[in-house]
Amino acid sequence: MNQPFNASYVGHRADVVSLLMSSGTTLHRVLDVGSATGEVGAYVKRQTGAIVDAVEMVPEMAAVAATKLDNVFVGTAEEFVEKSDPALRYDAILLADVLEHTADPWALLAFFRSRLTPTGVVVISLPNIRHWSTIFNLTFRGDWPHRDRGIHDRTHLRFFTLKTMRELIESAGLKIDRMNRNLRIDEGFGRINKYSGFTNLPGLRSFFTFQYLFLCSAA
Repeated sequence: MNQPFNASYVGHRADVVSLLMSSGTTLHRVLDVGSATGEVGAYVKRQTGAIVDAVEMVPEMAAVAATKLDNVFVGTAEEFVEKSDPALRYDAILLADVLEHTADPWALLAFFRSRLTPTGVVVISLPNIRHWSTIFNLTFRGDWPHRDRGIHDRTHLRFFTLKTMRELIESAGLKIDRMNRNLRIDEGFGRINKYSGFTNLPGLRSFFTFQYLFLCSAA
């Protein structure tokens, strides 16, 4: 199915999968929230044999995901909270670039924490609003960018720095077992990003971290 989906929302997320697999958790049932067309869930399913459920609000994307995954709920994460089977528990829940699109990510993350098995994990990725591009635009241009993708995606409702990401995770009764950074000089995909590794220095990297990724478990 060839649909003109936003490139930011589709495709395999090796960074998310790698973090999940590093947990060592045996995966019997996984929930991918904001699954898009299901590439990540399909990969996890192939590698582990787990049942993979998904939540996707865009019907066209959900239709594609349904051809790859076991159960796909068509609707928002908030609607899933209201309608999901309260008996279901998951060994892993993926929240890759989802929470910033929601009105109350604190309540939502606490809900998903309650749906973990005792040894379950949550993988979270969030864009870093402290990126230098935000500071530059506010300070020198007097502007808040509204874009179709990236840190300043116009559909983002909430914005986080590393400090407030930690607070969000802890407020849900989770602890951070591992944290990774995706460094990017250009918020887009310019060629200069091949030099992003040079910014991975204490005191500097927080301004060039495009995205933080967390592997979390119950506190």
